[in-house]
Amino acid sequence: MTELLAGRSALVVGVANKRSISWAIADALRQHGARVALTYQGERVERDVRKLAETLGDDTPVLPLDVTDGDQIAAATSEAAETLGGLDILVHGVAFAPAEDLAGRFADTSRDGWSTALDISAYSLVELARHAEPLMNEGGNGSIMTLSYLGGVRATPGYNVMGPAKAALESSVRYLAWDLGEAAIRVNAISAGPVRTLAARGISGFSTMADSIAERAPLRRGIEATDVAGAAVFLASDLSRGVTGTTLYVDAGYHAMGL
Repeated sequence: MTELLAGRSALVVGVANKRSISWAIADALRQHGARVALTYQGERVERDVRKLAETLGDDTPVLPLDVTDGDQIAAATSEAAETLGGLDILVHGVAFAPAEDLAGRFADTSRDGWSTALDISAYSLVELARHAEPLMNEGGNGSIMTLSYLGGVRATPGYNVMGPAKAALESSVRYLAWDLGEAAIRVNAISAGPVRTLAARGISGFSTMADSIAERAPLRRGIEATDVAGAAVFLASDLSRGVTGTTLYVDAGYHAMGL
């Protein structure tokens, strides 16, 4: 396999288990030659993340990170760069909303649920990028990417408060692209079609939605995590050196359809 990312170092945030999109991205980055550090949020997922890290190599750092804690964000980015010998790639794959705010009507979203969803799902990218910027400046190049969904630009019943959270995330990508562009750091989002992750189970009617989209997408199929990972390798590599501030759709073309 061509090592598009040989000599690059990546911090991947958001791996929870082997079905995570972030895990598929981490695995693909490693296959293309990047050194990778992973993070975990809480003891409940630490063991699974460490087992996955072992498959990437014995030298894969595994760091604790709660993205609501600014000190942990600073520590994780700094330690990843120190352990890996630099930081060239940052993958933000974190999103969360309270279960009760993903059920029922969007109009009934609680104030706390709104704040939680936007803090974890959108603001965390801003804070991670702020801490990654000086570390990436040392190499003179960098790529930051995050994961979004079509529900950020279209009303998607059942997606509820995560829709505005993804809208804020995609807007943040554009503003960060401007701020960090002077330092040759690119910032992009991947808007993936429905991927059957464990987290997706928390979205009401997810299976029906995924089946419907697979039927109506131009490619007449659904999306796998490996499809998203391929796009991530592109955005991390010099092949996308002129791409920033962009939301790249990896959804078998569904976003282009009117029905």
